[in-house]
Amino acid sequence: MKLFLSESDPITWALIFVDALPFSPMNLSSLGLRFGSLAGKVYSQSNNQGPQVPCLFIFGDSLVDNGNNNDILTLARADYGPYGIDFPQGATGRFTNGRTFVDILAQLLGFPNYILPYARARGRALLQGANYASGASGIRDETGNNLGDHMSMNQQVDSFARTVQQLSRYFKGDGSALGNYLSKCIFYSGLGSNDYLNNYFMTDYYSTSSEYTPRTYAASLIQEYTKQLTELYNLGARKVVVTGVGQIGCIPYQLARYDGNGSRCNEEINNAIALFNTGLKRLVDRFNKGQLPGAKFVYLDSSQSSQDLVLNAKTYGFEVVDEGCCGVGKNNGQITCLPLQTPCDDRQKYLFWMRFIQLKLLTFYLPRKPTFPSPNTCISDQQQQLAML
Repeated sequence: MKLFLSESDPITWALIFVDALPFSPMNLSSLGLRFGSLAGKVYSQSNNQGPQVPCLFIFGDSLVDNGNNNDILTLARADYGPYGIDFPQGATGRFTNGRTFVDILAQLLGFPNYILPYARARGRALLQGANYASGASGIRDETGNNLGDHMSMNQQVDSFARTVQQLSRYFKGDGSALGNYLSKCIFYSGLGSNDYLNNYFMTDYYSTSSEYTPRTYAASLIQEYTKQLTELYNLGARKVVVTGVGQIGCIPYQLARYDGNGSRCNEEINNAIALFNTGLKRLVDRFNKGQLPGAKFVYLDSSQSSQDLVLNAKTYGFEVVDEGCCGVGKNNGQITCLPLQTPCDDRQKYLFWMRFIQLKLLTFYLPRKPTFPSPNTCISDQQQQLAML
């Protein structure tokens, strides 16, 4: 199943926000201001009825990390200002100025609170899910090691396995009842960008570019990702949302390093990403055609959306498309946002929050042809279809 956004269904708006820009998220404030009233209305309606699914489990990198890196030895952390400058709780470990995509997804699904980071989730709170995402992480274990410690996808899956063991106590050891409960939950997984930015294309630290061609590297990532997603299935996941990788050749970090000879983006990276995304689409198709019986996978195509956003940024109200709102060096993209650094004054005009991450809710406003489930699906129906995958 492939999901595109429709201007009339906010759940799809939320789901399509996966610009898989490496280790930092977007400044969800710009378009978020325009989206706020709609999201607030839908959240209010959903919350009055209670969550539409019992739990939400999240796997990924800094795009959705909400605090798991706070207490580990790493440069990939965001538990200091000005991160969270537009978030009510301030700097929490979210690599953005405000909410992350999964924060908004949780609201739209009717959860009364944001899903807790696994590092802080305890006891019965795990019944609503947990966020295992870790900034700088990737599909490969060594990805992101240049930035310090992190939880790779393999480690995140291992953490979920421990969660399943913990949850079994609330079902009195009844594996069938626990499996039935987990089958109703939504699992979100968004990885891959760091496997390129903090691995394959970081040739002074990693050797993968000399060991693999772009095509064989993408195939290797898909092979490993297949094992990881299959293990989630074996642990009880049945409704799984996986995201492709966005146009990371267009982010400030790459623009600061790249002499494009007139090109707006580093197309070598974007072309390599396209190979991965193609493989991921095919993987989702195989899973849905019986390779994992009873599972329903949704692929979120962020590549076309992020490309449209970069090429037509001014159409969406952005004036600065090649610099981070917060950062140091060329394009504000060479060094990440520093502690207590003063970010740009008018964040609504900037496409990127920092060298890797875009501003908060940009892609909620990327009008694309809806192919699931129909152009005229109303808000409540779309929420129900997501919950009832």
